[in-house]
Amino acid sequence: MSRVFALRLWLDGFAAVLLVFGLSYWWLGNVAHEIAGTLMFVLLIAHNLFNRRWYGNLPRTRREPRSLFNVLVTAGLLSAMLVLLVTSVLISNALASVLPPWGGFTVRQIHTVAAYWVLVIVAVHLGLRWPMLMGLARIGFGIRGASVVRTWILRATTGVVAAFGVWSCLVLGLGMKLTMQMSLDWWNFEESVAGFFIHIGAVTGLAISGTYYAMKLIEVARRDRRQGRVAARPIPESVSP
Repeated sequence: MSRVFALRLWLDGFAAVLLVFGLSYWWLGNVAHEIAGTLMFVLLIAHNLFNRRWYGNLPRTRREPRSLFNVLVTAGLLSAMLVLLVTSVLISNALASVLPPWGGFTVRQIHTVAAYWVLVIVAVHLGLRWPMLMGLARIGFGIRGASVVRTWILRATTGVVAAFGVWSCLVLGLGMKLTMQMSLDWWNFEESVAGFFIHIGAVTGLAISGTYYAMKLIEVARRDRRQGRVAARPIPESVSP
């Protein structure tokens, strides 16, 4: 692994951490929230600069489910990030003295909805790249060869995280947040701080594992369909000389 690629991974990971911390507004306070958001957007710009070649290769994207879904997810993520950025500027306390008072209650609601959509889409984005990340993890831990026991332990852990993630969606009221429904049921950070991040992590794990296994099922179905078409082709009769 090159140093540049390792740096990119660390910066992307830090951006993801800043996104999660930004969701804990009522724990961080406004100043820390705006600093975390600003750093996250700086890292987002860096991420897109590092991946500028990907945008140039878009016209040559392969017409297969994973590639097309990846383009759709990336477009959705960029759109959600743009909404998050614009609403951030409109409701920023730091910029309130130089900007007209455009940021009302509705803009704050849109900001919150965009933030949670970014969380979900980022998790889906990671799910599409999970095989690569697992490969890097094996290299980092010096793991060589396959292990049935290790595979089933990881699958069982994934199942537990996904099940906990379903419950976390209900605890956090994720459905209401993603659909911009009015709710006064916010997380009480005075009772638990760690609990919030555990639930956010479980929701992220649910989206990552769901995306990964959904792609696996689609790939298996496409492979079986191709094999079925090959098997159904008539065998040409041999021609005698």
